[in-house]
Amino acid sequence: MSKSDRIDVYLVAGGKYHNIDHARLELLKLLAEQPRIKVLVGSDFSDIEAICASDVLITYTCDIIPTQDETRRLTDYVNTGKKWFALHGTNSILQFLEPAADGTPRVDCPEDNMPFMEVLGSQFMAHPPIHQYDVHVTEPDHPLVKDIPSFTVDDELYLCKFHGEHQTLLHAHWSDPVENFIRDDWMKDTNVQPVLYIHPYGTGQVLYLTLGHCRGKYDMQPYIEEYPAAEEGAWKTQEFYTLLRRGILWAMDPLQ
Repeated sequence: MSKSDRIDVYLVAGGKYHNIDHARLELLKLLAEQPRIKVLVGSDFSDIEAICASDVLITYTCDIIPTQDETRRLTDYVNTGKKWFALHGTNSILQFLEPAADGTPRVDCPEDNMPFMEVLGSQFMAHPPIHQYDVHVTEPDHPLVKDIPSFTVDDELYLCKFHGEHQTLLHAHWSDPVENFIRDDWMKDTNVQPVLYIHPYGTGQVLYLTLGHCRGKYDMQPYIEEYPAAEEGAWKTQEFYTLLRRGILWAMDPLQ
């Protein structure tokens, strides 16, 4: 049976240390602005049959790692022409270690699923403490960022190890070592850190936006019983919502 002009979107919103409820709700509201879209929602990649039957995949996760079979299916999904709009911690694997002697938390980001990171085009390795930083437009004529000026966010600045080709559309600047994370192989000869990029993979594409941290009162359990203050990151900015809306439109258009 034909589905007419309907676009089936699978949204994966799940994971640790973030206010997933907030991100899920906001993304669903943005998707509801598009009358052609019909959405299924999951908290991980276990419903892989439905994911692979969708036209578009959108993910907001943290430390959610697909199984070997799920990774293979996701790889085939993009390789054969589909689009994946990946947000914030989708490319993260986190392992909390024993604190340093002075009590400083220590986090590893093991490379336990390289095929997954290769299809995404990057793996999260570290971020400095949440702070205000400027996001700059790298390609001002590209439709995804056109007419968006540089803007300031109070967010996690993702420092990633990259795989494959990238077209960087937004970037920030950072080059200093990060104390809490034990890996430094994100460091390179430049202080330019991609914030929004397109990664071609086979005949498909991944659009990755690293912004979007959010955390609520109970999201750091069991490490912290009650987190002292809510964090909304780039969700407080108009520019972030503009990027999300444009990312959804990009994913809906097979010709972009």
